[in-house]
Amino acid sequence: MRDGSRKPEHGPSSRLRFADNPGTSGQLGPKSTSRPKKKKQPHKIHSQQEPSVLREEKKAVNPDASDVHDVPNTSGHVGPKSSNSKYRQHSEQARPSDRLRSDDTPPHRDGSGLEEKASGSSGKKAARDAEKLNQSKFCAERSEEKLNAAREKLAAQKHPKKPGTVKTAGRAARFQAWRYVHGKIYEVEHENAGTEAAHRTELAGETAVRGTTRFIKHRVRTHPARQVRKWERRDIRAKADFQYRTMVQEHPELKSNPVSRFWQKRRLKKQYVKQAREAAKHGKQAVRFTEKVARTVTAFVKQNPKLLLIGLVLFLLIIILQSCMASLATIGNGLIGAVGGTSYVSSDSDIEAVEASYTGLEKDLRERLSRIESDYPGYDEYRYSVDEIGHDPFELASYLTAKFGEYTPDKVQAELQSLFRQQYSLTVTRTVEVRYRTETRTDTWTDENGNTHHDTYTVEVPYNYYILNVSLKNKSLGTVAAANLDMEQQARYAVYQKTQGNRPKLFEDNIYAHPGEYTDYDVPPEALADPDFAALIEEAEKYLGYPYVWGGSSPSTSFDCSGFVCYVLDKSSVYPMSRTTAQGIFNQCAKISPSEAKPGDIIFFTGTYDSSGAVSHVGIYVGDNMMLHCASGGVQYARMDTKYWTEHFYAFGRLSG
Repeated sequence: MRDGSRKPEHGPSSRLRFADNPGTSGQLGPKSTSRPKKKKQPHKIHSQQEPSVLREEKKAVNPDASDVHDVPNTSGHVGPKSSNSKYRQHSEQARPSDRLRSDDTPPHRDGSGLEEKASGSSGKKAARDAEKLNQSKFCAERSEEKLNAAREKLAAQKHPKKPGTVKTAGRAARFQAWRYVHGKIYEVEHENAGTEAAHRTELAGETAVRGTTRFIKHRVRTHPARQVRKWERRDIRAKADFQYRTMVQEHPELKSNPVSRFWQKRRLKKQYVKQAREAAKHGKQAVRFTEKVARTVTAFVKQNPKLLLIGLVLFLLIIILQSCMASLATIGNGLIGAVGGTSYVSSDSDIEAVEASYTGLEKDLRERLSRIESDYPGYDEYRYSVDEIGHDPFELASYLTAKFGEYTPDKVQAELQSLFRQQYSLTVTRTVEVRYRTETRTDTWTDENGNTHHDTYTVEVPYNYYILNVSLKNKSLGTVAAANLDMEQQARYAVYQKTQGNRPKLFEDNIYAHPGEYTDYDVPPEALADPDFAALIEEAEKYLGYPYVWGGSSPSTSFDCSGFVCYVLDKSSVYPMSRTTAQGIFNQCAKISPSEAKPGDIIFFTGTYDSSGAVSHVGIYVGDNMMLHCASGGVQYARMDTKYWTEHFYAFGRLSG
């Protein structure tokens, strides 16, 4: 209640002042602390609730209210706050320590999800690449079909006929009439400006009509040729794209980065464009030459009709002379290009030195194979699956010439190392098998009478059986070389291989360069009169063409030289031969002279590679200086009187039953 005896005062401090407490605003209870303003919430105010300002005014009027000093410091919200709202009750708010008490582990900590995602993405990528390859193949085939159709249409196009006499006369008459009319108009047009303007407009219209007509006729006549040029461009792009995607699928290393892909496609496209331009250039030159000769002869005949016979004779002489000169030039250029473009550029000494370096790498690999059992001791079994170690020296020389031109041993040492790593792949793996062996055991016991008894029994005891698997893969030097060359270099490589660099006697004593093998040799009938030899050859010829596999000794694994001879001798029942080496076969034979040799005897060679014994190769002698053996080319016949086999001949041997 306000005091009625108090007089109001003027000024800013006169509001709600009491006489007994002039220094305060008149508010009862502690003042609320300042808090930040909040956005208005879309809550409805109940009809029973009064605004906080009114409540404060009421309490200020009635100081005897019991809850004056217990007013809570709140925002005025009635009822509990929603748990979904950002303005939650203080007891429900999250504490920073709650995160530390969480035992949940983030998903995919072990990377399994990433691996699944990577595998999925790689599969999708492979599917996309395959789909793009099929689309590229379809586009290449379609563009080739369109190009062939356009060329057929161009070839079937008829050449425009020359106007006949009647048509020429009609054109001349029309031209003379046009000339006469326009000449008369020219005589009088200067007298009237309107007539002159109309005449000039009419001439311009005629010129436009003639130009448009000629343009349309030209476009119609040249449409087949333009279609051919258009589809030639598209065919070049499509084939270049298909060739690139095919090479990428076979050799993924070409797809290393966008720059290499761009340049690979660019090279392929340039190659096809060059071929097309050369073909078009030669065709245009031939057409131009023919047209020129035809025009010359026609003009000459028209101007000199009486000299037609002389003209024909001169024309024939010119053609004959031109043909002779062109032929001589072509033959000369062809001979020079054939000799210069198909020959090795490097000297014989450099080529042989590089060949010796590569052969040295193969020799080191053979020595490493021979030391496998000493380098990896303690195994119960050593299993070998080893391809033949060797290469065609002409393939190496052709590859290096196609890629480097003239080369020296120092220049290509790094390339030789890279080629060797790509050609040969040696892997050694260990396998452990659990096997069982039978052991005899004895138990001793004494009965109640003091007698001693011994019981013997057998048990199966497990043990570990250790196997070392040795695998050597030879991709062949020719396959590796083709993968490392571009299209132009591959073409040169094929030429060098076909001509052997015009030096066929460069590697005359190398078996890989001059194998001299046969697969369709007919054994003399008189030799087949021997039943043992007939049975031996019948069994041996079953495996003609089987590949050479180092350590192979059966059709399931294929053969090496000694494995083939041992298997055939044993299966034909000619001689009970167990698996052994070429030296082991020689040790079981009686050595005979070459003059005593007959079909069915065994022939031995030495020094074909660095073997532990004197004998390094073995074959079956079939008569007439021919043998049947398994070498780098597989199981096949070969002449034994070549330079290579003659230099490595060791002895003949005969097995006695």
